[in-house]
Amino acid sequence: MLWNHRCIGLAGIMALCANGCSNSGLPSANNENNQKSGRVVKIMPGPKVQEETQTALIKAEPGDTIEFGEGTFEFVMGLSLAKDGVTIRGQGMDKTVLSFTKQSAGKEGLLVTRGNFVIEDLTIQDTKGDAIKVNDVEGVTFRRVKAQWTGPPKETNGAYGLYPVQCRNVLIDDCVAIGASDAGIYVGQSKNIIVRKCRAEQNVAGIEIENSIDADVYDNVATNNAGGLLVFDLPGLQQKNGRRVRVFNNQVFANNHVNFAPKGTTVSEVSPGTGVIVMATDQVEVFENLIKDHQTQNMAIVSYHIMMKPIEDKDKDYDPYPEGIYVHDNEFANGGTKPAGQLAGLFTALFLGKPVPDILYDGVTPPHAPAGKKFIFLKNNGNATFANIQWKEIPDKKGVSDAVWHGQLLKHAATRVKKDIKEYEGELPPLPPVKLPGV
Repeated sequence: MLWNHRCIGLAGIMALCANGCSNSGLPSANNENNQKSGRVVKIMPGPKVQEETQTALIKAEPGDTIEFGEGTFEFVMGLSLAKDGVTIRGQGMDKTVLSFTKQSAGKEGLLVTRGNFVIEDLTIQDTKGDAIKVNDVEGVTFRRVKAQWTGPPKETNGAYGLYPVQCRNVLIDDCVAIGASDAGIYVGQSKNIIVRKCRAEQNVAGIEIENSIDADVYDNVATNNAGGLLVFDLPGLQQKNGRRVRVFNNQVFANNHVNFAPKGTTVSEVSPGTGVIVMATDQVEVFENLIKDHQTQNMAIVSYHIMMKPIEDKDKDYDPYPEGIYVHDNEFANGGTKPAGQLAGLFTALFLGKPVPDILYDGVTPPHAPAGKKFIFLKNNGNATFANIQWKEIPDKKGVSDAVWHGQLLKHAATRVKKDIKEYEGELPPLPPVKLPGV
């Protein structure tokens, strides 16, 4: 997301069909004796691994497993899978590494366009673009998979690590994402999602749930990203108005990493030090999380209007307001002690010093909402502090000097900013858990 002077910025590949032969004594990817459904095609490191792997992906049948042995596998082109019901398996994320350091073709490391897909027990490393993209399928499982860009984080890293989009029944379990120049673990425009027991670090954004319906995000660790855990809706997408997202039992701490996104992108404006963000999504329950040590802000609940971008006529059904947000039983600590980036001056003036309150609300509500109706509910968050900054009433900086604008902000802070958390105390019925087939 993007903050300027008044807003907080928080936001088939080439198929190789040549015949290959095994270099390991194991069944070859193109062995005619292995065409039976349910077979296991084993691949070992060697000079023909690119051919063997893509041939196996092309010839795979439902129920087949493509199994990589131990070692590092060097690829120069992206891989693609367009068959249902295929499992890709390694020997463990620290034992099987698919390296794309020398990749010269393809937008992803692996692109999957068919469902009932499982990938487990391996690492995909240093892809030119996204590490693993799964597009418009039913049934996706990532289990014990690491997506990683090695070396110091840089803007030439791929945008997304684990990247299912427009999918149904998604499980991301016990995975790791490191070094993505946008989001390490990103689920977009999808339905029925579980992200659990994962770790995201050194990404611009750790974990993102975007324009999605029915998601459980729990038992994860997000640390040392520029932004930790984001749940939001954007206009202009096929699936609008995400809802029913539970974020619980996560550790979101010290997401103060430098922002290394490519210049000119929305995420390049994200200020380091962002914990949990809920933007323009309805029915989000955030509970029993540890959220601490974010230099800029621990948590924000905001509308899309804070982006200061127009909503086009074609998006008339898009709802830009967060509604039914229930934040309870979390532990907040040590947030907002050193606001970074474009937020530093605004927060210092607006809150009359530091620290920035733990829970920040922009206070923007639907224009025809009944008077007194609450859209966020807070309960049992320990000693968490709060501020409704009354975003729509913040004075515009355009055409005035910094000194004059800061004076206007001070007046706004003294008269319009609401810091009494009791006004928003309350509770909502718990959201139902997400259920996935076989999980």
